[in-house]
Amino acid sequence: MLIYTSTLIMGIKKNFVYSSILAVSGYIFPLLTFPYVSRVLGVTNIGICNFIDSIINYFVLFSMMGIAATGIREVAQHKNDKSTLSNVFSSLLTINAIATFIVLVVLVLVTCFVPQIREYWQLMFIGGTKVLFNLFLIEWFFQGIENFKYITIRSLIIKILFVLSVFIFIRNADDYKIYFTLMCLLVAVNAIYNWFYRRKFVLFDIHNITLKKYYKSFLTIGTYKLLTSMYTSFNVAFLGFVGGNTEVGYYTTATKLYAIILSLFTAFTGVMLPRMSVLMSEGNIHEVKCLISKSFDILLFLSFPVIAWSVVYAPEIIRLIAGVGYEGAILPMRIVMPLILIIGTEQILVIQILYPLRADKSILINSIIGASVGIIANLLFVHYYLSIGSSVVWILSECAVLISSAYFVWKLTGIKLPVKSFIINFAYSIFFFIICLGIRHCTMNYWGLAISALVCGALAFALQIFINKNKFVMNTIHLRNKKKESYNK
Repeated sequence: MLIYTSTLIMGIKKNFVYSSILAVSGYIFPLLTFPYVSRVLGVTNIGICNFIDSIINYFVLFSMMGIAATGIREVAQHKNDKSTLSNVFSSLLTINAIATFIVLVVLVLVTCFVPQIREYWQLMFIGGTKVLFNLFLIEWFFQGIENFKYITIRSLIIKILFVLSVFIFIRNADDYKIYFTLMCLLVAVNAIYNWFYRRKFVLFDIHNITLKKYYKSFLTIGTYKLLTSMYTSFNVAFLGFVGGNTEVGYYTTATKLYAIILSLFTAFTGVMLPRMSVLMSEGNIHEVKCLISKSFDILLFLSFPVIAWSVVYAPEIIRLIAGVGYEGAILPMRIVMPLILIIGTEQILVIQILYPLRADKSILINSIIGASVGIIANLLFVHYYLSIGSSVVWILSECAVLISSAYFVWKLTGIKLPVKSFIINFAYSIFFFIICLGIRHCTMNYWGLAISALVCGALAFALQIFINKNKFVMNTIHLRNKKKESYNK
């Protein structure tokens, strides 16, 4: 049992490293180009690209539905049987292909008949390639077989090419169409490579597919994703219709840092889903609870100091990321940063517990609650408060989903939120705010930004080790010390 647990944890850590690199690179590489692109294209053209991309992403959501979660779960459970795995893969891909074809037809119709979108018909048709190639991206398959090393290396190489292409081809404000094309090509190149590489592991055979077994989960989890989008990606599209491209530029810029930080934790939950699915199928509840506890340790260690630091230094961060002219993104950024904690907690509850439990009905109810709050809040706030209103809508919607998820997890498993740990860490966050405000008062420049980050990081480690006794942090240090001792011997 001890050997099994040790092997399990080592496997998770290895996959987490690869998944973290992958997830963070998905934001770091665009962030490398964003200061350049934002200055060359300007806030309005950046807003146009993000507005159209939000609409295209909505079509991608409809085409993909619940393929990611369903695919990871099913592939993880059959990865050791190549014949069954090929059947599962072929069945899921066929369902996905049917949905993609329908969505592409609708995309053409919407582009032709909706005036606000028809104005950007060229970008919409370019975005259609992104919808098509998402079908062949099949990242869910490689995550299900836990081949995170391949995904990471391939993705890094292609993203490096993307960054080089941006600096080569984007020269003036009129190049926003080229920029959008490069964004879509990033998906297409990854998809083409994946499609040929998967032949090493699985075959696509349409003769033995079983659609009936998977379409319900595909639609149920997909509906959850779509309803969730009512207060995430739909926010951007709605803001574009109501407030215009400049407000979209403010809002999407405000969420850049949040997305990078949360991607670290999203990488962890992405690794945990296939493992949790296997543990749940084996009935290994003890191991499940241990991993859930570690997940909360990681989240609490990461979120509070980052939230405090980013809220205080929002003006400097926005100026560093986007330059002059994006001051309207400062307050929206301060509003959305607590989502690191809120959505991080949701991911533990939904992705690590409810998905593996196949509690699709509970997940669907969560999304209905979140979407209802999102739609009402959008109508109440966005028209009057624009990008600030969109930020408030997102916070309110995610809080509603968090409360609902916590209830269903408690009802199905008896697992409760570690409320005491949340309160203690929230109290400690006061120290982070005081430190950041003090340093910012003394040095209102980028040196202060870096110094405060280092000080907050050191204080976070000290608090978690000596006061909170955070098992994740203490075990990490213990393992490092053991490796050093072994090396010295």
